[in-house]
Amino acid sequence: MATAIHTAGLCRRFGSTDAVDGVDLDVSDGEIYAFLGPNGAGKTTTVRMLTTLLRPTSGVATIAGYDVIADAGAVRRLIGVALQQVALDPLMTPRELLELQGALYRLSRAEAATRRDDLLERLDLADSASKRVMALSGGMRRRLDLAMSLIGRPQVLFLDEPSTGLDPISRRAVWAEVRELNDSGTTVFLTTQYLEEADHLAHRVGFINGGRISLEGTPETLKRQMGQTRLRVRVAEGQRGAAASQLAAFGHVQSSDSDWVIVALRDGAPAVPAAMHILHESHVSVTDVDVQQPTLDDVFVSLTGDHLAAPGAKA
Repeated sequence: MATAIHTAGLCRRFGSTDAVDGVDLDVSDGEIYAFLGPNGAGKTTTVRMLTTLLRPTSGVATIAGYDVIADAGAVRRLIGVALQQVALDPLMTPRELLELQGALYRLSRAEAATRRDDLLERLDLADSASKRVMALSGGMRRRLDLAMSLIGRPQVLFLDEPSTGLDPISRRAVWAEVRELNDSGTTVFLTTQYLEEADHLAHRVGFINGGRISLEGTPETLKRQMGQTRLRVRVAEGQRGAAASQLAAFGHVQSSDSDWVIVALRDGAPAVPAAMHILHESHVSVTDVDVQQPTLDDVFVSLTGDHLAAPGAKA
């Protein structure tokens, strides 16, 4: 499969600080790749280099074979970009902004109008097409910014924290649009702090911390390799100690607070029947059971010892 995005030893230094420190990437055509990491990890700096907005200090980066420095013009014609900070003229309307963007891509008047109307409809902006941007909600502005990045039908789409500040309904609308775009063949490079977003959308994820990629793979593979299935059982009053003692044979007992005993199962979900059988044989009265599968947050905790806390969504 052809490579849409390639980097080798990509670095960016600001003064004495290495914001990006030797990033190697290969993203295939038609792939959704999620770049995960905390604030300051190097995600946005990497995107700015890949989209020709920031010159690398060293290393190589290409988009569909075009070098981001030597062939910057060709790269810009191939990509769409929606950056973390939405920059839209507050006095213009969505219709006007999309028409202007179409003109910048040198689309014919008829083609620009067709794409404009299609994007307004798809991103649920048609009813607000004639309102000034200053009157739009944060979620609507975010969707408009996405529409602006799509009017040129990019081969590769870069989305930098596309869900930051969105309410759950707007976030789901953006996710649906990303999936539809990818189904039509667009390669998507997504930076995010929302692990649910990466798990929901991405074919592969890469974890970056301190300017370096520390882990890469499919969400399912990483969760299976680095996360653990957790068994939570609620037991009758006075039986938490007995339950914890029996379940310790199946893995690390993480908690026995309140009425629940939680154990990280060493052998995963297949151990659940045996664990429940032992509790029954030990006359431990179980009143409720919950099995929690590993998440990308578990992977992040394994890497860093801390949780990746996404910013709170805003209306």
